[in-house]
Amino acid sequence: MLSLQLRYLSFFFGLISILSIFNIIYSYYLNLYLNLDTYYFSLIVSLIFSILFFKIGTSEKKPNIYNKILTVFFGYILLPLILSIPFYFSIYNFTFLNSFFESISGFTSTGFTIFENIRHIDQSLILWRSSIQWIGGLYFLFSIIFLIDIYDESFKKTLTNYISFDSSEILKQAIKIFFLYSGLTLLIFIILNIFSIRSFDSLNLAFTLISSGGFLPVNELSIIIKENSQMVILSILMLISFFSIFFTYNLVFSKNKSINFFYEDLNLIVYLTIIITIFFLFFSSNNNFFESLLSLSSSVSNIGFSLELDQPNLTFIFLILVIIGGSFFSTSSGLRFIKIYSLFKYSINQILSFSRPKNIYMNKLLFTKINFDFNEINKYFLTIVIFILSLFILSSLLSLSGIEFENAFKLAILTLMNTVNSSIYGLAEFDFKNLHFLTKYTLIFFMIIGRIELLTILLLIKKFLFKN
Repeated sequence: MLSLQLRYLSFFFGLISILSIFNIIYSYYLNLYLNLDTYYFSLIVSLIFSILFFKIGTSEKKPNIYNKILTVFFGYILLPLILSIPFYFSIYNFTFLNSFFESISGFTSTGFTIFENIRHIDQSLILWRSSIQWIGGLYFLFSIIFLIDIYDESFKKTLTNYISFDSSEILKQAIKIFFLYSGLTLLIFIILNIFSIRSFDSLNLAFTLISSGGFLPVNELSIIIKENSQMVILSILMLISFFSIFFTYNLVFSKNKSINFFYEDLNLIVYLTIIITIFFLFFSSNNNFFESLLSLSSSVSNIGFSLELDQPNLTFIFLILVIIGGSFFSTSSGLRFIKIYSLFKYSINQILSFSRPKNIYMNKLLFTKINFDFNEINKYFLTIVIFILSLFILSSLLSLSGIEFENAFKLAILTLMNTVNSSIYGLAEFDFKNLHFLTKYTLIFFMIIGRIELLTILLLIKKFLFKN
């Protein structure tokens, strides 16, 4: 019988309590009393759930992987419900659905918003919605550790030399993630301040960039980013959520400099260098290259926001970059570059093996001696199939709801890839607030599916198709 691992969720309810206290202090400090009571509500409710789940979350039986998956999925429903409290009880008269939509969008690091004018919103509530992304990004990284045994051995080797994780190793890696995630957030905040971005905007952007989210503290990014130097540094900082969160740590602190710890990020560096070079040579003649670099970095990291650029000829390219995604162990979404590269290489080797049967072709990844086996290729292929199937279903549902097909197709990609709509995708002015309630629930469901697809659907497919 499936049972939830409630003690795992209790930690995140505790984080919501801390976030509520932070917003209460911030509100008192700046004399922002309009929505102060809402943070007391979220503090009390989250604290009750945290204590309750911690007390009843123990179990004598060792949880199986399906119990863990159910726990992660349940967290993506219940945690945003608590996080929606300040929206629902605010002075802005948001409906429950709009409040839940906003919190789900932030928690899944998507960035779709029902706010029409951010400048009319209380600063404390702007900070709250940005913080939701931060918690959601941390929840996603913790969930990968929580469900580490469903992943391929090659992915585990980018994290540890252990063949299997016991409870002490999981705790060790979780603590490492927490401090790395928090430290990088602080680093981003400091760097943005150095480049003359005001502290409030820097703090909100730090929460957004580290989580690969899409919420902005203003209506347009151009209000914050005005100089080329700011464009460049923002482009670089967005790439933090593109690479593995362990990349810098392993580079500096790892005693065993095994290539296994770096191979994915080395492949990503080559991939990023190639696409930047292509953009510089072929797509920067009519536009400022720094603006194109920002759009490129935003797309590969699945953040999505950009300056107001008119580049309709590049929309399809940016959407392809969004679909490819970044590192496996990052807060970015996408199909993951290393999976697409592995599948492509395996396919080419298969074609060559039939045309030249006397030759032997090794299925090795660049910069490593790791071989990927046939079962891994099957799962990579099924990832593509699941994405295409999900894209077809969501595009059809959005089209039936009255959205123009081209916009429905773009919105479906961005939803499944948890990337915010912006001008580079031709959807900057899309109105989420006035969508039909069924369309909103559809987007909510697929935003969650986009975030946990590789953590659930692939495992279920593996259970039924790969018995061994």
